[in-house]
Amino acid sequence: MKRIALIAYAILALLGSCVKDPGPRKVLDHFIPDIGEFPEMVYPEDNPKSAMSEELGKLLFFDTRLSIDNSISCGSCHKSELAFSDGLTVSKGVNDALGTRNSPSLGNVGYLPYFTREGGVPSLEMQILVPIQEHNEFNHNIVNIVKQLSTDSLYDALSKAAYNREFDAFVLVRAIANFERSLVTNSSRFDRYVYERNYSVYTDQEEEGLRLFYSEKTNCSSCHGGFNFTNNLFENNGLYNVYADSGRARFTGNATDRARFKVPSLRNVAVTGPYMHDGSISHLEEVINHYNEGGEEHPSKSSLIKPLNLTEQEKKALVAFLKTLTDEDFMNKK
Repeated sequence: MKRIALIAYAILALLGSCVKDPGPRKVLDHFIPDIGEFPEMVYPEDNPKSAMSEELGKLLFFDTRLSIDNSISCGSCHKSELAFSDGLTVSKGVNDALGTRNSPSLGNVGYLPYFTREGGVPSLEMQILVPIQEHNEFNHNIVNIVKQLSTDSLYDALSKAAYNREFDAFVLVRAIANFERSLVTNSSRFDRYVYERNYSVYTDQEEEGLRLFYSEKTNCSSCHGGFNFTNNLFENNGLYNVYADSGRARFTGNATDRARFKVPSLRNVAVTGPYMHDGSISHLEEVINHYNEGGEEHPSKSSLIKPLNLTEQEKKALVAFLKTLTDEDFMNKK
């Protein structure tokens, strides 16, 4: 028996020597970017937060009567399943009129200091007027809209409950603005990683992408930093040598602002394509390639835009990281 036991031990030892030693388990030194705490939403004094105003605003947001032919609503260009963008190069307005710019996501729109791609509108309440009067959007008049909707008994009741006044233009723009302020996105895997320190939600590739995003090699976070992944400034990223859209110069009249556009948030960026102010880039991989190549030359181009010399592995890691900014709960918001 002793001899049999020795033979068995020898066989096991031989088999064990044929199995490759996996070596020590990789231990990641997790990197946590300093993006600050997620802030409280600030509401204007004349438009405080309330459940009634948000409910009224939500109804108005999806009401096609805001357009002159009753064909489209705010929700037509800002769909919840696409993080309140629309997936089109440029949106269609009434009579299938094409817009000139790509519709941005409305995620965390209440934190932005100004609106439109050139930043010419200072408040959400005022921004509501832009699509209403634009010929290639609603092509309507707010006076006539109010005249029509004021006969709606539900709107009348909610208006009195939320603002203690009959339904009018004051109520219309403020209610929609408060609904849009409720569109907060802060439950992505990135948020769980950073705020909850739940490192298990990331793969090694996603962590590599996170490090690259915040590294000096890419400088991505110089423009797309903070809790909302934007510095709220206006930049030219070298998309073209010649731009059809004058960008911020349309608002300021300054030649130095030509083809500068508001830096967008990257939250939910994986589902809000196509990209750029005109929707000219279809996929995230193409966006990374654009920045890796350094963009086209233009007098207004940011000095941060230059060739990055990323490897294929690094480019894939960046895309993988950007996909972790998707907030599934937000896209299911109804």
